[in-house]
Amino acid sequence: MRTDLLRKTVLTAAGVAATAGGIAGPAIAAHAAPSQKAASSVTTDRKGGERELNVRYEAQPNFYYCGPAATRNALSVQGKDINVDAMAKEMGTTENGTDSINDITPVLNKETGRNAYHSTELPVDKVDAKHVDKLRADVVKAVDDGRAVVANIAGTATDTDGNTHSFAGGHYISVVGYRDGGKTVTIADSADPNMASYRMDVDALAHWIASRGYSS
Repeated sequence: MRTDLLRKTVLTAAGVAATAGGIAGPAIAAHAAPSQKAASSVTTDRKGGERELNVRYEAQPNFYYCGPAATRNALSVQGKDINVDAMAKEMGTTENGTDSINDITPVLNKETGRNAYHSTELPVDKVDAKHVDKLRADVVKAVDDGRAVVANIAGTATDTDGNTHSFAGGHYISVVGYRDGGKTVTIADSADPNMASYRMDVDALAHWIASRGYSS
């Protein structure tokens, strides 16, 4: 499926009219208009081991809010509308960004009202088939439970459409769906509303997370 069509079917894009700034720190600046409440946050089932969550997408308001923005997008699949400034304060986010996935997990658990989320860290340059399989299983389990995964990534990765996504200083994204039993995942990315959603092989995602971690 083309990414532009995927964006229309999976995301309720709040930041259609947005302005992207240059890279400064961990992410690309993107300014979005205020969002409207999602019509539904119900999980969508499809045949062939595929499931995606309805996201009320919102772009991050500045270059260092990728952590709070990814968390906000992840929580929106459960119909929650949480102010990113409030979450940034809880996470200790500064102009240097949000330190680690371990600052995201407690906020996810607090806002969902249960200790469903846990942090998983991946080693530097040592991601193997075992780590990829665990990530795939964790994504499938979370999405089947109606929860999005938040991942801390760094470096460059290529999506299934051949588009390159590069964040040398690090970035946070939401994983909001899967297909082929989790071999391919759907990502909601707050950095650029023009590329709000894309798909990626789970192996590529695991290597993108390497040296960092994810909350599922």
